[in-house]
Amino acid sequence: MTSAAAALAGDRFDWFCETVSSDLMPVTLSTRHTADFHARITDLDLGAVRLSTFAFSPVLSRRTPAHIRRGDPEQFQLALVTRGAFRISQRGSESVVAGGLVLTDTTRPMENEGACADGRVEAVVLQIPRTALPLRPDRVDRLLARGIGVDGGSAAVLAGFLQSLAGHGPGCPDQELRAMGSVALDLATTCLAQQLGDPGEAPAEARAQETLRRIIRFIENNLGDPDLTPRMIADRHSISLRCLYDLFRDQPVSVAARIRRSRLERARAELARPDLSAHHVQTIASRWGFPTATAFSRAFRDAYGTTPTDHRADALHLAAQGPDRPRTRP
Repeated sequence: MTSAAAALAGDRFDWFCETVSSDLMPVTLSTRHTADFHARITDLDLGAVRLSTFAFSPVLSRRTPAHIRRGDPEQFQLALVTRGAFRISQRGSESVVAGGLVLTDTTRPMENEGACADGRVEAVVLQIPRTALPLRPDRVDRLLARGIGVDGGSAAVLAGFLQSLAGHGPGCPDQELRAMGSVALDLATTCLAQQLGDPGEAPAEARAQETLRRIIRFIENNLGDPDLTPRMIADRHSISLRCLYDLFRDQPVSVAARIRRSRLERARAELARPDLSAHHVQTIASRWGFPTATAFSRAFRDAYGTTPTDHRADALHLAAQGPDRPRTRP
């Protein structure tokens, strides 16, 4: 978490300007509250997306073509305004949003002004890479700077999830955060698709990407099942084997290779843990879906260039040396 509370009162606004421009995107900020400015920013890495929370004295933010040339994260930013109100203008649209959602695009100029009767504006912002949102950009453009109510439907579900994630996410392990990042992206896609037309209809590419993410989560959650195969995955998701292979066509590895790589990564990590040193190598291998020592050893050596036993010995030796000692073997 990053906070302006640690800065001297007169420096807080400068700190806020530098933090937003360097960590979020270049903008020009102005405020009438320089002397008593307050701000708090938190950031949560969710893998596919990021979640940030902002609480700050009212400011006016401008992002111009010059700012975009200086730096562009190439994101859609979906903000849930939880306190005060935002006046947003972008691409010819303007709205005032209080207690709802609003979408902006970092690749386009925009203006944003926060206001609040008691002096503090708060928002939760989901930062979505443009390449990760499985909706056509020309369709998404229609939603920019338009308020989205959260009184019901998928928007209400998304708003509740974002608030819960902002509150409880910092206490979750990285693996859970990555899974919840995929859920957040799915919910955001569903919400935006609903705003674009028929609530039950999303573009074919969006449905395919949602199915792919769901299958990847299923794989990661079932690596220890020795029956986890492409056929089993296809059957469990009510799709054909050919459809499953098509979903992975543009992925770095095939579905079978994804299963094998993920299993090896889990086993490799456990072999390096000192608290599991009493567990036999094959016990760990079996836990991650490798039924025989020969198959595990061959796959491990092909992937990492060493045997499971040697990897464990090296990792435990380094752990025993401690963080302050040279990491070399005698």
